[in-house]
Amino acid sequence: MNTITKLDNTQPERSTSDLVKAAVSGWLGTALEFMDFQLYSLGAALVFHEIFFPEQSAAMALILAMGTYGAGYIARIAGAFFFGRMGDTIGRKKVLFITITMMGICTTLIGVLPTYAQIGIFAPLLLVLLRIIQGLGAGAEISGAGTMLAEYAPKGKRGVISSLVAMGTNCGTLSATAIWAVMFFVLSKEELLAWGWRVPFLASVVVMIFAIWLRLNLKESPVFEKVNDEAPATVGKQHAADNTHSLGAMFTSKSFWLATGLRFGQAGNSGLIQTFLAGYLVQTLLFEKSVPTDALMISSVIGFITIPFLGWLSDKIGRRIPYIIVSISSIILAYPMLSMIMDKSNSVNVIMASIIIIHNVAVLGLFALENITMAEMFGARNRFTRMAISKEAGGLVAVGFGPVLAGIFVNMTDSWWPIVVMMISYSIVGLLSAVLMPEVKDRDLSLLEDAAEPAQATRVVKGLHV
Repeated sequence: MNTITKLDNTQPERSTSDLVKAAVSGWLGTALEFMDFQLYSLGAALVFHEIFFPEQSAAMALILAMGTYGAGYIARIAGAFFFGRMGDTIGRKKVLFITITMMGICTTLIGVLPTYAQIGIFAPLLLVLLRIIQGLGAGAEISGAGTMLAEYAPKGKRGVISSLVAMGTNCGTLSATAIWAVMFFVLSKEELLAWGWRVPFLASVVVMIFAIWLRLNLKESPVFEKVNDEAPATVGKQHAADNTHSLGAMFTSKSFWLATGLRFGQAGNSGLIQTFLAGYLVQTLLFEKSVPTDALMISSVIGFITIPFLGWLSDKIGRRIPYIIVSISSIILAYPMLSMIMDKSNSVNVIMASIIIIHNVAVLGLFALENITMAEMFGARNRFTRMAISKEAGGLVAVGFGPVLAGIFVNMTDSWWPIVVMMISYSIVGLLSAVLMPEVKDRDLSLLEDAAEPAQATRVVKGLHV
């Protein structure tokens, strides 16, 4: 008989100050991750093809730069599994300290790498190595931050509070894009390629130091403490057994595949718009580099309204309906927005407005709902692991390989139509996952089983009863 297991209603107390620290910690960690994401994605799209792959054709150099970008996403899967299991075993706080340190150091070190002109093939190899180490930490960072904040936040406010993690993506994207925009405005092309490209990566050290300090002073998740400290020994043994076999059990979990589908839809659109499209506009359509960077910067500012609004809305009407609405909107807007972006006869303002609209809907809108929904879909015993792996599995295919495939398809067809087809396909996967998922708003996060598991009985721990 399937049994839904939960703990009693007691939970370690956390003050408002503790909640604020958890929120800021999650926000900063996500900001650093997405600062790296945008620093590297724009660097790969706009300058890295000349710094690390100068002997290739323009099209092939862009594909190689995107492939190097994708190498970090392969490592993220391993990091998600390793650090996710660690987070479910020794605690969220310890793992989040490790991941933020790994990410921050590697991002900074990219800024001191020698170039291809200095050491030849070893330059891109060192870049790949740093991306891999960085990816190991990033594979569990945003999932850990999302798990921690969801387990801190009170019912009825989880969506809007968890939106702080999503807004960290905005802060990181905005900061990185703003830095690149300043570099393009202030420096000549020669100065940018000589030394200016290093500045954005070196500047990230400030965020890293503050984030590490904050996490050293953060208390453990109250839900994790409840599961590991208050449960009887028999349940603790079962918890350990479940973790031992969690990989096999995970692949038979409906919640895991639904969460992966949700992530696939959002991450795919993100890779196309924030990574590939920026490079395509500059390298193929010969737009000014300021067009995609300024558009993404403005879009990130608008996202400070979009993200908390959707988090608040999901607290009021549930997670499914907003997901469905935003996914359908992404499908409907894909062709008209991209057709306006690709038409060079349009004014720069029209092109930038189109980028802003599709980015806010297809990327930021979905991400505003993603973290809290995935956290509520998984049970307490394996939440960190399953959330991390489902995020990174979807991200690996959609963001790690998506821009590379887009480059290949666009090069083969000499058309931008593959971008439209890929964006619609990603959004359809997200839409189907949202339609099929159970409503999880305000689900008890102390439940040990995943949300999509059939419930036949409830066992309450601490004075067990069925």
